[in-house]
Order: sequence, then structure tokens, then C-alpha cells
Amino acid sequence: MKVKKAVIPAAGWGTRFLPVTKSQPKEMLPLGNKPVIQHSIEEAVACGVELVVVVTSAGKSSIENYFDRSLELENVLLKKGDVEMAASLRGLSELVDIVFVRQKEQLGLGHAVLTASKVIGEEPFLLILPDDLFERPASVLPQMIEIYQEFGGSVLSIKQVGDDEVSRYGIIASRQIAPKTHKVYDMVEKPSLANAPSHLAIMGRYLLTPEIFRKLNEVTRGVNGEYQLTDGLKKLLDTQSVYACEFDGARYDAGTPLGWLEASISIAMKDPDLGPGLRQFLYHNLAGMMGADLRQETVLSSAKTG
Repeated sequence: MKVKKAVIPAAGWGTRFLPVTKSQPKEMLPLGNKPVIQHSIEEAVACGVELVVVVTSAGKSSIENYFDRSLELENVLLKKGDVEMAASLRGLSELVDIVFVRQKEQLGLGHAVLTASKVIGEEPFLLILPDDLFERPASVLPQMIEIYQEFGGSVLSIKQVGDDEVSRYGIIASRQIAPKTHKVYDMVEKPSLANAPSHLAIMGRYLLTPEIFRKLNEVTRGVNGEYQLTDGLKKLLDTQSVYACEFDGARYDAGTPLGWLEASISIAMKDPDLGPGLRQFLYHNLAGMMGADLRQETVLSSAKTG
């Protein structure tokens, strides 16, 4: 069955980016010359998605406005002769059909997915977490769709993480059945290192069958008092096979200031307009900055030992 729908949760508080997210949704922070959420929507469209369901909350109307037409602004640009930018803005409203659904309480990712259930119906769908960005986005979702078409069942994106990262993710227990493809038989949400079944962490891309909605309706509040998607996936394992796709390339957590900076630099370096200037800036300034840091560390170290 073709995967034609995607869900993008965008209802969180964005507390890791306060105070800027007090009035600005973190999904609208710029990455290159696009907001974070546009990267996710374009990733979905590139794999043939025809309808995107964005789960929002109060205070996120700027996301809806961004993907709507602004005839007044387009006319201003046309009068200035900036036809290309006017066409680019108009194209935002034509990217794909987008439905906005309100999550009235922020009760976790599982609850956000359930909020979209009536729009998704009885169809498989992609779940894209906009905070997670991939070095090679053109390969991750297509690989997952191939696994779904070959084996059926839901598919998770996974990556090996270090000991210090295990407790930040859902971790799977699995058996490898093909190159980069695993069959999942258990998973644990944010385990301690001692209790982790592996170092394979679930990242921010999922391909889910509609059966997940019925399983999420059965779960109770878990870690942090929230309805965890991982708990619904564990229940799904009782009745349906779940697979995992181990992707190549880096992944950036744009939900943290440092991860956002890393993603911003990575994206800008590849941009034909931004890349050359950024590379020149880094070449001329980075060595000096690092030299100053090293000199300061040496002074501090000498002061401590002296």
C-alpha cells in the first residue's frame, strides 16, 4: 500500500530554547533560509506524501500563516520586480496539502500521534519529528518505505549511539535480517546503560501502520507522566511485526541550541549561496578563535597549578 500521509508533531513547549520560544515556535527557527519544519515537510513530499498533518498547539499560528499565501507581500515583491521571490513565497502554499490539528494538552508523543488519528484513518503513515535532521535526508525515508513494502509492518529509523547517549532514547532489542535492516522484538524508553538491550537508538523517523492508534489507546502514562509512543510500539509487537532501518550519515538534534547550530552550519555549508561565504569566514576566523581559546586554557591551567 502506498504511503500517502505524514504526521509532524509541532505542539511542544520548546523549553530547551527558552526564552526565544516564549513567543516563537521552535519549529519556525531558521535552518539556512528555511524554518525547521519546512525541511521536514519537503522531506515528506520528496517521498510522495500527498497530505501532511501538523499537530500544533496554542501559540503556533505562525506555522499556519507561513504555509498560507500572502497576496499583499507577493504584490509588494512583484512591484519591486522581485518575481523570483514572489514565486518562491507562492510555492510555499503549493508544496503539499497540509492539515493542522490542535493537541490541547502536551501529553507526550504518543498522545500527539493519537491526535492525528481521525485525519490519517486506516492508512500507513510517516511520522517525522522536526527536531531530528539527517545529513542524508534523501535516503532515510525511502529506505524505510522499501522495508515496509518488502516485509510489511511498521518501520523505525535507528542508529548506534554511545554509552553516554543511551538514556536519552528509546532503545531496541533486535535481530538483523538484511543489510541495515533489523526485526525488532523489544524496546525500552530511555533506559539506564545497565538496562539497555543494545546501543541501537530510535531516531525521529517512523513508518507506522494504523494499528498503532488502537495500541496507543491502551497505554497509560509512562516516563515523565506522558503517553509514550514507545509503549504503544511495544504493544504493537504482540500482534504485528516491527522492523528497523539503520541509516547512514550524521543526525542532528535541532531541538537543542548546540544541535541547532551544528545543523545550521551543516546545511549552510552545502547551500550554493551561503556555503562559499561561510567557508571563507570559517577559514579566516576559526584558527584565530581556537588559538585564543587554547591560550586562555593555558593561562587558566597555569594559574591553577601555580
